[in-house]
Amino acid sequence: MTEECDLPPGAVQLSKDRLYFAILCSRPKTTSGTHYFSIDDELVYENFYADFGPLNLALLYRYCMKLNKKIKSFSLTKKKIVHYTCGDDKKQANAAFLVGSFAIIYLNKQPLELYRLLQTAKTNYLPFRDASFGTCTFHLTLLDCFFAVHKALQYNFFDFKTFDVEEYQHYERAENGDFNWIIPEKFLAFSGPHQKSKIESGYPHHAPEAYFPYFRKHNITTIIRLNKKMYEAKRFTDANFEHYDLFFVDGSTPSDAIVRKFLNICENAEGAIAVHCKAGLGRTGTLIGSYMMKHYRMTAAETIAWIRICRPGSVIGPQQQFMVEKQRSLWNEGDIYRKKLQEQENGNRCAVTFILSGVDDISISDDKGKACGKEDIGLYSEDDDDESIHVTQGDKLRALKCKRQTRVSGAAPLSWALAMLLSTLCAIVTWWIVCGFPVPFVLYFLDDLRT
Repeated sequence: MTEECDLPPGAVQLSKDRLYFAILCSRPKTTSGTHYFSIDDELVYENFYADFGPLNLALLYRYCMKLNKKIKSFSLTKKKIVHYTCGDDKKQANAAFLVGSFAIIYLNKQPLELYRLLQTAKTNYLPFRDASFGTCTFHLTLLDCFFAVHKALQYNFFDFKTFDVEEYQHYERAENGDFNWIIPEKFLAFSGPHQKSKIESGYPHHAPEAYFPYFRKHNITTIIRLNKKMYEAKRFTDANFEHYDLFFVDGSTPSDAIVRKFLNICENAEGAIAVHCKAGLGRTGTLIGSYMMKHYRMTAAETIAWIRICRPGSVIGPQQQFMVEKQRSLWNEGDIYRKKLQEQENGNRCAVTFILSGVDDISISDDKGKACGKEDIGLYSEDDDDESIHVTQGDKLRALKCKRQTRVSGAAPLSWALAMLLSTLCAIVTWWIVCGFPVPFVLYFLDDLRT
C-alpha cells in the first residue's frame, strides 16, 4: 500500500509525514504505516445545559501528554499518527479544538493559518455556546479559542511543563472548593463561601475559613464578593485579607461604576485576587474578563474563550454581549493606563496612586452613552432581589455542577474493572516471559497498547 493510500480521504496534515487530523464516518483499520486514535469517548465535556465545549484546561493537558507520548513512542517512530473523530458535530468541534491547540503549543502554528488548514477537513465547525438555558445569543468560534490559547501562551497564563493537572481537577470539584485559576498568581475564580460549611440540596458549601490555608499558600490577599451576603466579610478581614463588596444582580451585567471600582481594586492589590459570585461563573467571569481586555488587549471572544477553558460555564447570557460592547473602551483605558505607567518609569513625577486610580476619570460608555457615577454602585440595596431567599441562576448552575460530578464519581466501578483487567493481562504477560515467550515482541506489544 502506498503512503497516500495509508491516509483516509480528507486527512489534514499538521506535521509533515507525522501528525494528521481526520473526520471519518467509521472507525478506520490500522495499517502498517498508520496509527489511528480517537478521544471522542475518553475526553468528554461536562455540560450544564446545552453547552458542549470547549474542553477544559485539564483535558487539553491530558490530550497533549497523550499525543506527545505517541510521537515519542519507539513503536510508532515510522508511522503516521492520525487523530480521527467519528462523533457528531459537537465532538468534531472539541476534537478540532484539541488537535489545533496542540499544534499551537507544540508545533508553533498560528491560529488563522491553523483554522484555515482544519477547514479543509470540515468547512464549518459548530460554534460553542454559553451555559444558559435557552436560545444561544453569542457564538464562540473555534478560531476564537485558537487565538485565546495562542495569547494565553504568549502571556504565560499556562505552562504544561509545570501544570499540576491533579490539583486542577481536585479543586474544581464542589466538595474541594470549586475554584480555578484564570490567570496564575493574579485571578482565582471560585464559588461563593457560606456562613458555615454544610451540604444543602446536594451542594457542599464551605465556610470562609476553609479557604484560608490555600489562599495564604498562594499569596491571595484580596477577596471580591459580587453576590448578596452569605457570610460576614469580617471573617476574611480578621484573618488579614482585604475584602470588597461589588454586588450586582445574578445573571445581569455590572454598571460602569462597578467595573471601574473592580479594576481599581485589582490594579492596587498587593497579591492575587479571589473573585466570587454565587457560582463563580457569570458575574465573576465578566469582571475578570474586563480586566483581561484592558490589560492584555484580548478581544471579548478571546477572553470568554480563555475563561471558559479555565472554568467551563463562565460568562453567561447578556454578559457575553456586554463584554463585546465594552471591548473598545477597555482597550482605550488600557492604552492610557500603560502610557501613564511609561511616563512614570521615564521620570515623570506623576503619583503612582493617581496612575493606578486614573480610570476614575474615564467613562466606560455603553451603547446609549450612559456614564455611571459612584452613587450607581448601589451595594446591597433593599430594592434588589434577595439572593439568600430566591433560587437564582447561580444556585441552578451550582446544583448542576454537583450532579454532573456525582455522575463522574459513579463511574468508579468501571475504572476498578479496567484496573483488574490490566492486572490480569500483566500476570499473563509475566507468565509468557517466564515460559520463554519472545521478550522483544511482548515489549513491542505493550508499548503499542500503552499508546
